[in-house]
Amino acid sequence: MSRIVVTGATGALGRLVVGELLKRVPADRIAVAVRNEGKAADLAAQGIEVRVADYDDPASLAGAFAPGDRVLLISGSEVGRRVPQHTAVIEAAKAAGVAQLAYTGILGGPEADFDLAAEHKVTEQAILDSGLPYTFLRNGWYHENYTAQLPVVLEHGAVVGSAGDGRIASAARADYAAAAAAVLTGEGHLNRVYELSGDTAWSLEEYAAEVAKQSGREVSYAAVPADAHLEVLTGAGVPEGFAAILIDVDAAISRGRLAGASGDLSRLIGRPTTPVAQAIAAALA
Repeated sequence: MSRIVVTGATGALGRLVVGELLKRVPADRIAVAVRNEGKAADLAAQGIEVRVADYDDPASLAGAFAPGDRVLLISGSEVGRRVPQHTAVIEAAKAAGVAQLAYTGILGGPEADFDLAAEHKVTEQAILDSGLPYTFLRNGWYHENYTAQLPVVLEHGAVVGSAGDGRIASAARADYAAAAAAVLTGEGHLNRVYELSGDTAWSLEEYAAEVAKQSGREVSYAAVPADAHLEVLTGAGVPEGFAAILIDVDAAISRGRLAGASGDLSRLIGRPTTPVAQAIAAALA
């Protein structure tokens, strides 16, 4: 029996996708491809098939997929290593004869002109070159990219950024997970591209004001030049290479690259996307 296979299923997004799939199909229709079998023990206990597969070990991927499977390739988290990792998955999926390869890329696809997008663009082209039926889920920013930093924001009373007055059409990670589940279980999504983002774009100044409102604390947006922002991040312990990527993303935000609100995400999930104010409330709770 062919299955819906989720790679990276024990990660933050992967677990949410599996949870959404369980709302739609029986557990025995789902398989997960994971590096560490132990971390998927709770999924196995629910009747989900666990397949051990490591992006860095192409041989392990040979048994990860079967003919007719619908596969979600959740992009790897190790910037700089993702092209060979993703290529190994694509080659294994092609060899197995999967019916669909969905991929979590980045908003804008080929038009995304910032460093973090580079590996996603190469991956999308590799999928096109493979000839596999595909679905591109070009995810915008997650609310959680910001709300995870709320303890630091509240400690210093500032949202520090170099994005100027650029706007961000973010959505909750759970919204993106629901979209992935929709395209893996529905019809009409093959060889389609979805630009996924929140319904409403907001600025860091507006975000800071909402945090202040909900927390009852004084919080403001500290707009700083890129070099000063880099110093702040590295001073806080962020590795310089990754800090540079974050600075580059803020520059992209200032150019409007993460502000697009196509409506694709809300259409796929059949409801409005989660407002950032709701995500702030959940993080402060």
